[in-house]
Amino acid sequence: MRADSRLPVVLVAGLHADARRESVEQLLRSVPGSVALHHDLSTAGPSSVLRTLRSASGELSSGRAPMGGDCGCCALREDLVPELTRLAEEGTARLAVVELWDSVEPRAVAETLADGGGDALRLTQVITAVDPALVLPCLSSGDDLAETGLAVAPGDRRTVADTWARQLEYAPVLALADSEDADDEDRALLAQLHQTARHVPLGSPELTRLALAGFDVEAAGAAQHPACALLPQEADEAGVATLVWRRHRPFHPERLYAALEDLTCAAARSRGRFWLADRPDTLLAWDAAGGALCVENAGPWLASLPEAAWELVPGVRRAAAALDWHTEHGDCCQHLVFTSPGLDREGLTRLLESCLLTDAEYAGGRAAWQRLPAAFDRLLAPVS
Repeated sequence: MRADSRLPVVLVAGLHADARRESVEQLLRSVPGSVALHHDLSTAGPSSVLRTLRSASGELSSGRAPMGGDCGCCALREDLVPELTRLAEEGTARLAVVELWDSVEPRAVAETLADGGGDALRLTQVITAVDPALVLPCLSSGDDLAETGLAVAPGDRRTVADTWARQLEYAPVLALADSEDADDEDRALLAQLHQTARHVPLGSPELTRLALAGFDVEAAGAAQHPACALLPQEADEAGVATLVWRRHRPFHPERLYAALEDLTCAAARSRGRFWLADRPDTLLAWDAAGGALCVENAGPWLASLPEAAWELVPGVRRAAAALDWHTEHGDCCQHLVFTSPGLDREGLTRLLESCLLTDAEYAGGRAAWQRLPAAFDRLLAPVS
């Protein structure tokens, strides 16, 4: 009998469908009494989505989950907690494995379970299944999900690359398929993209142990927040390199804007936080994959808040700010990380340095900085 009476739930995600299904099958075989729940969003109709429940022996039931609108992912989240709660109340399942459909990102589902699971459900792990040979092709793909038949709603504007990056970087456990096509470069790229993840070969009993180990939704969310993200460290192996570029001087908005295309295409994946001279109080998030860049306003830097407000900021945010703290600028900084095969470290560093304020511009101070052309206004304008 479980010490914790709640039903353990593990999420298995990933665009690599064969590896994902193999991961689910391994968990079903290795945990007696386990079941797998799957919402097939490729079957979404005007009003419902196909839901199946199976065990290691085969399908147990199938039905249609209602859709409140035209978003298959929303239908999944709305149907998931009631279905899992029903399983928990029946008391026959020892583990519920939720196999997420191809382009569903695990973070939103994990947070839905944490908010709605109550006394019935306990999220024990998030696993992303990976075919190492497909990491670079997915990360380099600028195709819209709609073009590949993987959109979860008519208005889904995500790309294959940014969806795959978030699936990969959120999960603390990566289940790795044994791919004959994968080489040392593929494995080095995967290791550098998510350096804190546990990489577990499919077929290893370690996957089952980690599936039940426990999962902290708040910590996982904080690790993805631009202000305190757990970004990769410097690395160089098998032709794949990670450059960590940190500076305290702000960017000149026009020069950085002019360099965006070259910077975005310089690496298979880049992310981090940065600040512009004309927006000195604004923490900006940088997120690039597949040749496309997303820049977002992530709120104020901690240094721009009154000290009385610091107690309202999560401890992990204050700890991250302390690591970057500068006597003059506080936590305002450039902290960008670029990972790619064949990365041109020297060229990339020169380009980034050329976008910073010059000595003369820097000496002008904040009043002068804020009079610089606001080149990022259109990029950062709210979407109507």
